[in-house]
Amino acid sequence: MGKVRIAGFSVSLDGFAAGIEQSLNDPLGKRGPELMQWFFQTKTFQAMHGTPGEGVDTADDIFARRAMEGNGAWILGRNMFGPVRGPWPDESWKGWWGEEPPYHVPTFVLTHHPRDPIVMKGGTTFYFVTDGIGSALEKAKQAAGGKHVRIGGGTLTARQYLQAGLVDSVHLAFSPVLLGRGENLLAGLDLPSLGFSVKEHAATEVATHVVLER
Repeated sequence: MGKVRIAGFSVSLDGFAAGIEQSLNDPLGKRGPELMQWFFQTKTFQAMHGTPGEGVDTADDIFARRAMEGNGAWILGRNMFGPVRGPWPDESWKGWWGEEPPYHVPTFVLTHHPRDPIVMKGGTTFYFVTDGIGSALEKAKQAAGGKHVRIGGGTLTARQYLQAGLVDSVHLAFSPVLLGRGENLLAGLDLPSLGFSVKEHAATEVATHVVLER
């Protein structure tokens, strides 16, 4: 049976998962890409972006590959899908990823503003859910067909699912970076009270990977 999981989620040492001032030019916010350096160098990332065979085969790649495998559906927050705020001005924005997003399965986007589904190349269809995180999860589980549902972010979306007790497994990749400001994933979260304990951890030169499970 598939899990509801957060995986490959990059976090600074002070708990921030995105920088300030997300925009078209800074989709991860100011300094946000610093959190992702462990992932950018992996074979998994390079294969996702059309350069198979490139990248480094390390423990980081093992965690990256595990995060991408077995997902039958994804859930994204509106900010993770793009920089557009408020009502959709038109149908032109289809995500950060070009014509073939890296998801390859049904992907549910949380929003307050309705929009028709978008069918993309490679098996990704974006569905826009306006009636909350519970409804999105129910739809995603149905679409996943017994595979994992991955909560892809952003930070607020991950926090909402964690606080609601709807997540089974969490893989955090702590990058050796201090952001100081941005979107904090961990502030105020009592993970032990939510039932989580550390099941696995591994340190590499560029990240410390921690797996929590309930």
